[in-house]
Amino acid sequence: MDGNVSIISSPVVAVRLTSTISSFESNRRFSRGITIAEFKSKLEIVVGVPASCMRLQLFSALDKLLLDLDDDEALLGSYPVDDDCRIHVIDRSGTQTGEFTDLSRVEKYEISEEAYEKRTDSVRSLLKQKRAGRFNEEEAVKREEKLAEKEEKEKAAAAAISTGSRCKVEVPGNPTKIGTVMYVGTPDFKPGHWVGVKYDEPLGKNDGSVNGKRYFECQPKYGGFVKPTSVTVGDFPEEDYGLDEM
Repeated sequence: MDGNVSIISSPVVAVRLTSTISSFESNRRFSRGITIAEFKSKLEIVVGVPASCMRLQLFSALDKLLLDLDDDEALLGSYPVDDDCRIHVIDRSGTQTGEFTDLSRVEKYEISEEAYEKRTDSVRSLLKQKRAGRFNEEEAVKREEKLAEKEEKEKAAAAAISTGSRCKVEVPGNPTKIGTVMYVGTPDFKPGHWVGVKYDEPLGKNDGSVNGKRYFECQPKYGGFVKPTSVTVGDFPEEDYGLDEM
């Protein structure tokens, strides 16, 4: 699905990792310069989920769901990943059994909250020293304000778009597309407001359905979902490509 991304220049990011096959949370540092495909390969060693079966969800330092890391060719740094953000790995393989996920059968190393707080070699201590992640309250507030402002802008843009309207879709880094608005709302596959468009040409990514849920009808590769701010409604007639001419 098309969407805008923000580029962050810091070369390394420290994140928290969780998954659907374990209740443990781990902390790791990764280069922002690796692709999501490479990132999944590194996560496979950490969480035990095959890279091909991963769905990655990005949460803020305050554990608010932001978006999915769903473009394998995109760089990790092209997503709004900050220190102390949480990345949740969803296992879509359907092959997990209780033999390896029953944590009651695993001997665990445990440390009290008080003891962990006193350690000087932990990720938490490093973040405190750098006033990073959730320990930088001022930056956290600014990020939340920016996110709220963006959501309000997208909500206002969505309110001005109605289904059945002809439209032009302009997303940075992608060709301009012409089509018809088929859906406006807050879908299940990602947070926020989205616009479903049936393109005049097969330049889309789906047939109006995502993750098994249908939002509108169209032929395969003619459907796509974009942010409301990328959509311009107007008189955009469908071009005649002369396909009926001999």
